[in-house]
Amino acid sequence: MQQGAGGGANWGQPGHHPAAPPQPPIPPAQGWPVPAPPHAPPPHAPPPHVPPPPGPEATGHIPLPPAVAGTGGATLAVLLIGPAGAGKTTVARHWASTRPVPTAHVSLDDVREWVCSGFADPQAGWNDHSEAQYRLARRTCGFAARNFLANGISCILDDAVFPDRPVVGLGGWKRHVGPALLPVVLLPGLEIVLERNAARSGNRRLSDEEVARIHGRMAGWYGSGLPIIDNSDLDVEGTSRALDEALARAITAPAF
Repeated sequence: MQQGAGGGANWGQPGHHPAAPPQPPIPPAQGWPVPAPPHAPPPHAPPPHVPPPPGPEATGHIPLPPAVAGTGGATLAVLLIGPAGAGKTTVARHWASTRPVPTAHVSLDDVREWVCSGFADPQAGWNDHSEAQYRLARRTCGFAARNFLANGISCILDDAVFPDRPVVGLGGWKRHVGPALLPVVLLPGLEIVLERNAARSGNRRLSDEEVARIHGRMAGWYGSGLPIIDNSDLDVEGTSRALDEALARAITAPAF
């Protein structure tokens, strides 16, 4: 039988497979480290160092979550009460926009002003017409609040609720929103509300006499058991924090 070119003595014979010639080592790729050859540790080598288990305060590579202060993620229905110029709307909007959970802000004055033609302006005098529109606006706000709450969204409303007048009283709000409504009173000093009212325009601005009268009637909330925040020396952010702290206390130990 003819042998292949370069074949050895056993090539072409069945059952015999010549050993492959030794191959030269493959050089490592350019820039890659050459692994060190494995070697056994000396027979009397000490055991490798094992770090001690973490102590009770160690957290390893898992950071602890920051502590959540105030109301956290609770679903709340809040009524922010105060005289004209107390900052109710501004504080309520800031508190709602900075919470870590969905929160809606419903302003009674905004809802009342949905009525364009035929709006009963209380500055022209409180009468049956303005009272009827107020009742309608409050029912509308209550319906909106219940709808938000039913869908897991907190809600804060703001209104100038008087402690001595059932028509614009707290009981009506609780009937429309629910008994879990948390009222908080915002009551800065008279000079502060006069200054803030002076910066208003349109039908939101009241006379100084009217502002002083409303502020005096709001003092009736002292001794009511409701949390009262004097934000005379607080900015919007500081007042919002004070509101959240007052609500957190009310959640754990409701007093109203």
